[in-house]
Amino acid sequence: MTQFVRHAIPDVIEVTPPKYGDNRGFFSEVFKQSAFEAEGIRIDWIQDNQSLSAPVGTVRGLHFQAPPVAQDKLVRVLRGAVYDVALDIRKGSPTYGQHVGVTLSAEKWNQLLVPVGFAHCFMTLEPDTEVLYKVSGPYSKEHEGAIRWNDPALGIHWPDVGVEPTLSEKDLEAPLFADFDTPFTYEG
Repeated sequence: MTQFVRHAIPDVIEVTPPKYGDNRGFFSEVFKQSAFEAEGIRIDWIQDNQSLSAPVGTVRGLHFQAPPVAQDKLVRVLRGAVYDVALDIRKGSPTYGQHVGVTLSAEKWNQLLVPVGFAHCFMTLEPDTEVLYKVSGPYSKEHEGAIRWNDPALGIHWPDVGVEPTLSEKDLEAPLFADFDTPFTYEG
């Protein structure tokens, strides 16, 4: 049975599907719509995305897409491990500016549901880490946004992986949280 763990921000949910093994290997229903619906989660997924990050310490994020093409994400690791962060950017939310951080790994078989209204980021903890994630909206360059991943005001305690992080130019130039004007509003 799929396990759903709600964290300090209850909208961010760690999901661990069952994994059945024998001498041949294993089988797992990594996403089962009826299990999500039984938890009150109804999302129309439209696309799966996959990334490979070769160096340890690769950082991707903190990213989001603004309405009308905002995205829910269901993030899982196929190979390796990441420290995954969801930051609440919903104006008026009681947890605005707070985050949930979870280690996701191929070994743990866990996933993280990052809902609309949250910025998302991960740091790789192992070389050649592959991440697969479902999204509920199409990519739109005009609607993409980012916040500085290591802004001290956010209080995110990133793991020390022993190397200088590897980032894209876009992520290096992302604005600080204090300079960010959110397009999201908390709806209770």
